[in-house]
Amino acid sequence: MKKISILGAGESGIGAALLAHAKGYQVFVSDGGTITASRKAVLAENEIDFEEGAHTLGRILEGEEVIKSPGISPKSDVVKRILDQGIPVIDELEFAFRYSQGKTIAITGTNGKTTTTLLTYHLLKNAGIDVGLAGNVGQSWAAQLVDGDHAWWVLEVSSFQIDGFKRLRPHVAVVTNITPDHLDRYDYGLDKYIQAKMNLLTNMDGEDHLIVYREDKNIQKGISGLAVHPQIHEISLEEITEKGGYCDQNGICLMLGEEIFAMPKEEISLKGDHNMINAMCAASVALLVSRDPKAIREGLKDFKNAPHRMESAGEIEGVSFINDSKGTNVDASAYALAAYEEPIIWIAGGVDKGNDYTQLYPMVTEHVKALICLGRDNAKLKSAFQERIAVILETQNMEEAVRLAQAEAEAGDLVLLSPACASFDLFKNYEDRGEQFKEAVRKLKKG
Repeated sequence: MKKISILGAGESGIGAALLAHAKGYQVFVSDGGTITASRKAVLAENEIDFEEGAHTLGRILEGEEVIKSPGISPKSDVVKRILDQGIPVIDELEFAFRYSQGKTIAITGTNGKTTTTLLTYHLLKNAGIDVGLAGNVGQSWAAQLVDGDHAWWVLEVSSFQIDGFKRLRPHVAVVTNITPDHLDRYDYGLDKYIQAKMNLLTNMDGEDHLIVYREDKNIQKGISGLAVHPQIHEISLEEITEKGGYCDQNGICLMLGEEIFAMPKEEISLKGDHNMINAMCAASVALLVSRDPKAIREGLKDFKNAPHRMESAGEIEGVSFINDSKGTNVDASAYALAAYEEPIIWIAGGVDKGNDYTQLYPMVTEHVKALICLGRDNAKLKSAFQERIAVILETQNMEEAVRLAQAEAEAGDLVLLSPACASFDLFKNYEDRGEQFKEAVRKLKKG
């Protein structure tokens, strides 16, 4: 019996364990932290051996292959020891790919990948395609394959997951954008981060399709070094493209061969230029797969985005509150700040990932009247904006942040939570941060 070891007992780790067990592997799951009671119950029910609170290297090295949680750094001691023994380390999605007969749509990018993934899935479902959703959203792909396959799979993939790909081949790949993020994982080298994204395309060929944002210089740099040659469709906000699509003041226009798909901006549920990129990417995929423009048009009209991405959290005395907790890097916050014309009281801060805030200066100068710093260490954030924002306050409590923002706001203003930073200093994750923001707004509204 083949043995396989799994590092991490989160969603992907448990899913991989269940699929490996179903395929006849002897499975050992090792988590250096605490495994939740519900997940331990799943492992016990399936008679899958596991440990928590430590990594027993001898047991892990018994595996002929190791499936690693994307959150575990490849530079960690346990991963280094595994690689030193010549044991392959892969991602859950790579493992799941072996057991799916469906075609894969893989969507990555520093920002916009979740919206684009969910919208692509929505458009294909709307068109009657047999499609599943996995990766960084929803349920583990491996876990779903235990119960059944789909003709198509839409996957949101991060650079951390791509690092664990060996044979995974997308039939359609989307790269929404590439801006500096997670550089601590890539030796603070942007070129290494770009290459990590481009590694998604390694196994593609001329029968496959790549959809990219034309104006992104980092994407173009990555494409210029490709050894593979999928069919490239470029999405633009600035000019008409021969193969792909563009957006102007009238709306979006996509070209697929001799077919043209056009739709006014006001009929699309998503708003803002960055969301026009997402909409064009998703609609391009849907046109390639379904070729059903009527269903795509309907899907673009009624799509509802994921929580915590430019999500309305309510209004109090004429002041709007927007939850953009998923804006965990500078580029995401730049999109959010540029999307609104109202004066903004901006709540930002958290774990700085080597941020360069200079790209925010034009939006901040034009729109932001106050900054509420929400984090354990706000020194860099305050220093970056002390000459550009008249009012800068700080706190380590979400309820106080919302109260401070409300006190600075006037009717017609907008309070925007768009942190530009990771959440792990004060919150469990960006979802926890966003939910606390919405709850704080609800309490303020009641009281």
